[in-house]
Amino acid sequence: MRKISILWTDDEIDLLKPHIIFLKEKGYDVDTASNGTDALDLVQKNHYDIIFLDENMPGLSGLETLARMKTLNPDVPVVMITKNEEESIMDEAIGSRIADYLIKPVNPKQILLSLKKNIEKKRLITAQTTSVYQSQFREIGARLNDQLTPGEWAELYRKLVYWELELSTSDDKTMDEILSFQKSEANQAFSRFIKDNYTRWFGKPLGERPLMSTDIFRQKVFPLLSRSKKVFVLVIDNLRFDQWRTLSPIIGEYYRVEDETLYYSILPTATMYARNALFAGLMPSEIEKLFPALWEEDDNEGNKNQHEEELLRKQLSRLGRKDKLFFDKVTNLKSGKKIAETVTAVQENDLSVLVFNFVDMISHARTEMEMIRELASDEKAYRSLTLSWFNHSSLLDLLKSLSALNITMVLTTDHGTIRVDNPVKVIGDRETNTNLRYKLGKNLNYKSKQVFEVTNPRDAFLPSRNVSTSYIFAQNNDFFVYPNNYNYFANYFGNTFQHGGISLEEIIIPVVTLSPKK
Repeated sequence: MRKISILWTDDEIDLLKPHIIFLKEKGYDVDTASNGTDALDLVQKNHYDIIFLDENMPGLSGLETLARMKTLNPDVPVVMITKNEEESIMDEAIGSRIADYLIKPVNPKQILLSLKKNIEKKRLITAQTTSVYQSQFREIGARLNDQLTPGEWAELYRKLVYWELELSTSDDKTMDEILSFQKSEANQAFSRFIKDNYTRWFGKPLGERPLMSTDIFRQKVFPLLSRSKKVFVLVIDNLRFDQWRTLSPIIGEYYRVEDETLYYSILPTATMYARNALFAGLMPSEIEKLFPALWEEDDNEGNKNQHEEELLRKQLSRLGRKDKLFFDKVTNLKSGKKIAETVTAVQENDLSVLVFNFVDMISHARTEMEMIRELASDEKAYRSLTLSWFNHSSLLDLLKSLSALNITMVLTTDHGTIRVDNPVKVIGDRETNTNLRYKLGKNLNYKSKQVFEVTNPRDAFLPSRNVSTSYIFAQNNDFFVYPNNYNYFANYFGNTFQHGGISLEEIIIPVVTLSPKK
């Protein structure tokens, strides 16, 4: 293993010989300089993993030397060492992107700690994270054999996402494989749980069933309005829990999390069903029965979500609410550039709702565009792409503006998505829908063991096109492919992100209440 190389610059470097000897005995290579000019010459000639730099030196000061070092090599961490405890000096040094700040006199243990913090941090964190996850792996595996409640499944998924994000900072591919195996095992058990329990939940009160799409406004939004609060509801389509956790540190600069709940999307976990249920507070078959003009039989997802505002107004009216409503939807980049104009509307209304479709567009673009496939080649890259979009989005600009107002935000989604890689054959007629994770039709041919089948749609409160309509849902990382051109479509859609079926990623999704920090 290559030794870590250190440059230590101090005008009293001779007095630091005991420190230098201590570091060399620990296995570090150490070069020294007694002034800024010599230090810069060494930086030009050599590579250093870290630099210790005295702040108060004759000639070039520590801060001047630091500025020139950053020009030569902006990535090398620099630890400033000084006798000066003035806050302005600290602020200037930190503003110059130093890695650490130590006050003289320093002892060898302080130096060693700074080295481990800045150079060996990733290795130490990886080792510790791996060790802790290995013990958790056994505990999670044992839980999968238990009869878990909906709440316990949500907490288990929360734990899996925690470890997925923790291990994503590691380069240990073995641990990635172990986690992937455990997620697959968890999804298999979760699919069995949904098959055994889903249709039993309807008609039961909360507590005997999980919080679901139809409950969100009644349970998470209207109580805030009843406390005379203005509420802004942000629905980011297709946002998984791990993606929310990736965005939350950015949002956390402007908002504090008051409540983070995981709820269950209805089936199918597809926009036309789950989001209509979210806004209507009703299951799809109930929407079709009560408001037939607002339920489209067309298989086009865009057409089926043309009436979301009307469905929300119907829910408000049904519950006797008189809240003044503003509703808008962002479905493309052009309209996204205008969302800052909604700040005034949010201030003037009791309830404001914004539907933002960009994450769903990333998912679809990844299927259709080779370049996006490369940028989002796996789960980690998919989260990274989501974060990159959010950091440069007009949505973040809007949230910054709204954070200056005393308006509570509820952030949620309608369903998640899963990366599929296992094609499952299904045969259907011309009227069968095109979604890869669920099918509905009257002449479906499939292997029962490979799907969750609902032969009577009313059992799952789903519309029925005719008396022989049935639904089937893909499980785990499966996706449906017709036998015709099987190999082509299996390859084309393999390793793409899809939704509509049964998985932890699609069904268990976040609803978060946030208050502005200002």
